[in-house]
Order: sequence, then structure tokens, then C-alpha cells
Amino acid sequence: MGPNSFGLLLKMTTFGESHGPGIGLVLDGVPPGLALDLDAIQKELDRRRPGQSDLTTPRNERDRIEVLSGLYDGMTTGAPLTLFVANKDHNPSAYDDIAHLFRPGHADLTMLARYGIRDPRGSGRISGRETLARVAAGAVARQILADLGVEILGAVERIAGVQADLTHWDRLARTDPLAAKALTEKHPTRCPDPGAAEEMAQAIRDASAEGDSVGGVVVVEAVRIPAGLGDPVFGKLDGLLGWAMLSIGGVKGVEIGDGFGITDLRGSQANDPIGPGGLESNHCGGLLGGISTGGPIRIRLAVKPTASIAKPQRTTDDQGNEATIQVEGRHDPCLCPRILPVAEAMAAFVLADAVVRRRATGPDW
Repeated sequence: MGPNSFGLLLKMTTFGESHGPGIGLVLDGVPPGLALDLDAIQKELDRRRPGQSDLTTPRNERDRIEVLSGLYDGMTTGAPLTLFVANKDHNPSAYDDIAHLFRPGHADLTMLARYGIRDPRGSGRISGRETLARVAAGAVARQILADLGVEILGAVERIAGVQADLTHWDRLARTDPLAAKALTEKHPTRCPDPGAAEEMAQAIRDASAEGDSVGGVVVVEAVRIPAGLGDPVFGKLDGLLGWAMLSIGGVKGVEIGDGFGITDLRGSQANDPIGPGGLESNHCGGLLGGISTGGPIRIRLAVKPTASIAKPQRTTDDQGNEATIQVEGRHDPCLCPRILPVAEAMAAFVLADAVVRRRATGPDW
């Protein structure tokens, strides 16, 4: 894997900048003969795109997908699949006034330290706009997983300290994933608890009105997973999922299964009893020894408040002089609603890569 690539046998390499000509990706290792549903890819991109509601950035991008290679007559050829989305509403001049200032909470400082140069056009490669390539990759991955019946879905659990009750959604996720997905999409926060969703929305609007931002917690669940995906030691499925999630900008923590909560249990409580039908509980989050158990894989993500805010903040310029910065422009006051389809996509990609590896190196199911 390289700094712009991810995956073992199924590999994605993303390219492009937020305010450049466009964003794209190259997918290598896609099985040949897959009837690629471009409408399904576009549907996932539409879930991620900006300008969906007053809770997101107003940047107006349609994010229409183009296929540049690897597809013939609707079927994948086995050659690298290259997908591209042109930037239509980019405006790099909006950053002219702060081109020499370091934005608190952003990677301006660390990118300069790493490369000796930084892209002043927004956030360049480290912009949230890069994630549309990941969502496209995840949409292809979902189609690789389709014949196994795997479903990946998610929900926003908490924003600005407002906690949702996901009991009903959790039950639906396991029994009727499509209904659970529909419930999530009913509200622009992507929270399936109606009362909490309204409180979250108001908290986002209040922070935005003050030139500020808020963070939260996002849950991703993969259901109908066959047992036996993943590899022990360095190919652990939970390790790869953690890597995938932490590679998303704004994600500062990842839990699998009971996560940090399991530290308060005894082994007799934390161990999942095994019956004739498999594990009888799921404290492990669907993974043991880095390999899937056949139960739901549950992941929780801690998402920080958006770094770009209009409130004045103390900083320095690139010469070390003290300064005050106000980041104007079009930014999400909360990342959670739009980060959810990205997290689902990364989970789908890791699982599809595991399926490709299993089919290449393991026994048939």
C-alpha cells in the first residue's frame, strides 16, 4: 500500500484535489465479468455529495461519474477500472486571503513539515472532497459482495452530545437491512431516532450561526457476513477496518464490537458463548483472531468537529508571525451526516478485498 493507495488484492488509488479539475480513482483487482451498475455507484455518490440540506456545505457539485477504463459493454474486463468526477463548482480564490496562514485543526502545518510545500487551494489532497473517490470504490465493492447477500449500513448515533436511541434501528439492521437503511435516510442528519435527529439538527444550526462546528459518533454495521473472511496476524480484518476508518479525515477514534466498554467486563462476561448456531452474543463485534465469525460486524467512529470555522482563532503565518484567522467559504458545520456513506464505503471495500483474497487463497464456501 502507498500513501494514496489502499487494499491488498483489491486496490484503490485515489487522485485529484478539492479545487483542481476533478477527483478520481483507479481500482485494480476488480474481478472480470462483473456487470457494473453505474446507477448504483451514482446513488452512493449522491448520498455523499455537498448541498443536500442546510446542515451541509452549500457547494453545488452534481458529482456525475465517468468511466475512463476497465469497462466494456457494461462488464468489467479485469483491467484497472478508472472512475472520474469533474469539479464544477470549485473556487480556489476563496482561499487567497489565508493562503499563508495555518488553519487550527487542519493539516496545513503537518503537510508543510512532511513535503516542504502545501497546496493553498482549500485542503488539496486532504480535503473531504477526496472521499467521493472512496465512495465510488465502495459502491463497486458492494457489487462484488452482492452475491453473498452482504449488506453494509450505518447511522449517526450522537451529535453535539445529543444521544440517539438506536435500539429499533439495531433490530432492523439484523432483520430487515433495507428498512434500516430507509430509516436512516429519512432525516438529513442520518439519525434514525426522530426526536434526537431534530435536536441534533438544531445543535448543528446553532453552532453554524455562531461560526462554529460540532462533532459526533457514527455507527457502521455489516450484516450477513460469511464466517472465514480475513487473515490472522497482519491481515486481521479488524486491523484493516481500523486502518480504513482512521484514514478518513476527521475520524479520531474507532471501536469494534464493545470497544472500550469491554474493558469493564470480566472474561466470563466478555466471551461470547458458542451454541449449535454459532456465537450467542456479539461482544466481539463479529471478529475473532482477525477473522469474521459470521455475526454482524459493528464499528463506531468518533468524528471531530469540522476544523474550518468562521470564528476568529489564534494562529501563525508560514513565517512564524502571530495572526488571527477566520475561515470563510463553504464547509460542513458537522461532518457526521456526510461521513457516514464514506465509512460504509470503506467497510465495503475492506470486506470485498477480503472476499477476493478468500477466493484466491482459501477453500470454497
